[in-house]
Order: sequence, then structure tokens, then C-alpha cells
Amino acid sequence: MLVDPPIDKLVDIVGNKYALVGLLGKRARMLMDKRHDYLEQEGINPVSYAAKEVYEGKVEGVEEG
Repeated sequence: MLVDPPIDKLVDIVGNKYALVGLLGKRARMLMDKRHDYLEQEGINPVSYAAKEVYEGKVEGVEEG
């Protein structure tokens, strides 16, 4: 379950929940392609990692809302 960062804050950042799902899914797939070994070694869920990146403003495609 995604608790940190809070989903409500992510929705506020992205604009709506559908855009959030699309953005997180796309970023998580990119992470799995490029950083799979690191994520697996550290035991990090790619969707959670992507959510933290969105929350910190590190991912393009985020609309201020």
C-alpha cells in the first residue's frame, strides 16, 4: 500500500487520479528497464520509487494543479 507520499498530495500535484496512474505506471516501467538491478537489490518497489520522484518534482509531465 502506498502511504508515503500520501496519494492525496500526489493527486494535487498531478491534477487528477487518472493522470497520476498513467504517470506512475510509465515511470515505474522506465525504472524497471533501466534500474531493475538496483531496485531489486535494495528491495524497492518501482511504483513507490516513482511516486517519491513525482512528489519531489523530479519527473517531467507533472502539472501543477
